[in-house]
Amino acid sequence: MTSEITLFVNPTAGRGRGARAAQPAASALRAAGFSVRTVVGESAADALTRARAAVADGTGALVAVGGDGMANRALQAVAGTRTPLGLVAVGTGNDLARALGLPVRDPAAAGRLIAGALKGAELRDIDLGQVGGHWFGTVLASGFDSRVNDRGNRMNWPAGRLKYDLAMLAELAAFRPFPYRITLDDGAVREVEATLVAVGNGSSYGGGMRICPGADLTDGLFDVTVVGDCGRATLLKVFPTVYRGTHVDHPKVTVHRAAKIELAAEGITGYADGEPLGPLPLTARCVPGAVRVAAP
Repeated sequence: MTSEITLFVNPTAGRGRGARAAQPAASALRAAGFSVRTVVGESAADALTRARAAVADGTGALVAVGGDGMANRALQAVAGTRTPLGLVAVGTGNDLARALGLPVRDPAAAGRLIAGALKGAELRDIDLGQVGGHWFGTVLASGFDSRVNDRGNRMNWPAGRLKYDLAMLAELAAFRPFPYRITLDDGAVREVEATLVAVGNGSSYGGGMRICPGADLTDGLFDVTVVGDCGRATLLKVFPTVYRGTHVDHPKVTVHRAAKIELAAEGITGYADGEPLGPLPLTARCVPGAVRVAAP
């Protein structure tokens, strides 16, 4: 493996933490004997083009510095290759890093761990979800949670997590379950009224909300969490338990496992790793061992 490492940096992640985190991560990698070049890009599309070029040119690893959005962008460059992915998680959610047991908001520690994993060949292959040509590492969200994202993304004020808290309150005021058509592994179509359907390659989204607590990054299957037709009061009662993952014990919640899922519902956008995929219907496939990661 070449000793040149490419840092793939989102300077705006975590209100500027991405830019500040690049330096200690790079210092840790250089101290371990790696040469480091940085890719930023003039736009998200330009940055991805540059990252893909680095992978094609044989970089020893692509190290994403940012949050889940940056990790997702890096996946588009390395998935299906043998180029290792490192994560310096300094964003708001950092759910893929959490799933991999990596340091969060400690760029120097993350850089040292990545350097050690690369030097010791302590790399592992994990599964990814794929929708069309787009890869994701954690959760494909649809339903109430994606409607909250839609509303939050339309709001110019306030900034940060508070914006999504307000968006959630607004969506609760207009809340109703959605009619879904769900097909697992080309089986029979299930028609259900559901609050949300979450397709988990990883276990959490939204900064530690364990919506699919049993999801395993290496089993070749999604965990599909279906929150049924509960009312506002039930939803408010169940919602806090998502952080512990105990919501799956509620009678309105069911969990399925499948390597492929087709989701259809009117007026619902799918989000993967927090990034919009587009309106349903969508078909997601779990691809075993699709990416190599520098993780313990």
